[in-house]
Amino acid sequence: MTDKLLFEKKDHIVTLTINDPDTRNAISDNEIIDAIVDAVKRVNEDYDARCVILTGAGKAFSSGGNVKNMQNRSSMFGGESGYEVRMGYLRGIQRIPMAMYELEVPSIAAVNGFAIGAGCDLACMCDMRIAGRSAKFAESFVKVGIIPGDGGAWFVPRVIGQSNAMMMAFTGDQYDAEDALRMGLVSKVVDDDKLMDEALALARKIVVNPPYALRMGKRLIREGMRTELSTLLDMSASMQALAHQTEDHKEAVAAFVEKRKPVFKGR
Repeated sequence: MTDKLLFEKKDHIVTLTINDPDTRNAISDNEIIDAIVDAVKRVNEDYDARCVILTGAGKAFSSGGNVKNMQNRSSMFGGESGYEVRMGYLRGIQRIPMAMYELEVPSIAAVNGFAIGAGCDLACMCDMRIAGRSAKFAESFVKVGIIPGDGGAWFVPRVIGQSNAMMMAFTGDQYDAEDALRMGLVSKVVDDDKLMDEALALARKIVVNPPYALRMGKRLIREGMRTELSTLLDMSASMQALAHQTEDHKEAVAAFVEKRKPVFKGR
């Protein structure tokens, strides 16, 4: 794992920290893109992992695309033809939304400081968002003459609705943490020095639950956003049949009846 993405796992919680403060944690270079994709794969293959917290080092969550690279037409922004630019996105930053969409466990964005452009979109790729009071959000692509090329046009409206998403995209305005809370972009705003404590507290509430139920429940919610009710009900019945056969389900029922805390083993 690159030093630009720190991977820490403790008590079923994986904390991913984008660690490139000099660029305000830009996410458009191949090194960080590869690291995020690899980290998701690592989590998906580890059934001891039950929740992911994503945050940024220093004073920013993520500034999104590296504007200096845009100016120099380097990294994923290189190439003279439209074809080269298109492939730069497909082979570059667009691998992040695909990976985050396939992340099997619940995810929390702990947004510290700036979440700008693709950084704002990255926060919306997570299942839940908590913001520090200094957090700033913007869909600022229009300010540099481009559009959300990283999947933000898919994720952001699903988080805050079409009208708010269009307002953010068409103005490029910056919103503070309280604005973000009012429009539903984040679920909670806390003091900056309490941000990780709050994210960890939420993660701990999640990871006490059976890992199979967490993964299947997340997939159902995700599929429910794009399938017909009849299809989702059929999928729910199939997954429920599997859940009823797990040891963790039997342990949960026994613990409820016996009025004790359950001990889940992921089986």
